[in-house]
Amino acid sequence: MPASPRRYLQLDVFADRPGAGNPLGVVLDAAGMDDAAMQALAAWLNLSESIFFLPPDAPGADYRVRIFTPKTELPFAGHPSVGAAWAATETGLTVPRDGRLVQQCGAGLLPVNIATDDEGRRIATVRSPRAKTVETEPPAFPTELTALLAPGFTPQRWNNGPDFWLLQARDETTLRSPAFTAAAARVAPGDDFMAFAFTRDGDSQLAVRGFFTVKHGLIEDPVTGSANALVAACLHRRGELPANPYLASQGRELGRDGKVQVRVDAEGEVWIGGYVQPVIDGRIGW
Repeated sequence: MPASPRRYLQLDVFADRPGAGNPLGVVLDAAGMDDAAMQALAAWLNLSESIFFLPPDAPGADYRVRIFTPKTELPFAGHPSVGAAWAATETGLTVPRDGRLVQQCGAGLLPVNIATDDEGRRIATVRSPRAKTVETEPPAFPTELTALLAPGFTPQRWNNGPDFWLLQARDETTLRSPAFTAAAARVAPGDDFMAFAFTRDGDSQLAVRGFFTVKHGLIEDPVTGSANALVAACLHRRGELPANPYLASQGRELGRDGKVQVRVDAEGEVWIGGYVQPVIDGRIGW
């Protein structure tokens, strides 16, 4: 164990209450940790992502984070970036200037907005890396799944760091159904996808589900920030944004209730954000 254990947070991102969103491990001072140590800790924590704060080394950056899954490092991911912005501000690592910060990560420098709502709750919003389509033929999705998609919709592959196929479900009831889950489980490994449907359920305008297809099964993500940004970019290009800004609902099928705030600015850049709940605040020896 190191002489001075590092401060560690575990946050619930895109959540208006603990347990509703996507967990995130946060090492607030990773100075002195090498790549192998960060990867090993992320694997041990076994969360979808963990982040490690380091001193920024790019001009204009307020803080720097590295983002790891249990298996690899990512240049960008949505819920780690929103959680990082919240943590950097909440713990005093940096102070916003007129509500603005700049995050340094593997995807470069990303603008961040920090605001508070009428109840004084902090909301962190991050500009996603610019999304682009990946020109490739769609895979042979199982007929059980294609039968549940919106008529005339052709799956598209988009990238803003990670790649996702985007699929529009016939409607929200179909998207949330056990039949959709069963059909999703038949997708070939490597064809990660985000499915969405328009909704008027409460305060949300879009329902989404995110799936990672792996060799030994299917992993559904509780809340997927980067993929929500891709869906927004796709809908913006098609002129079909349900509102601007809008609220996306994700995770109910897993017992969560994540809410992603999505906005497309005048330049066509997508911003994603939401509430963050602190769940664990302690020390970690690694």
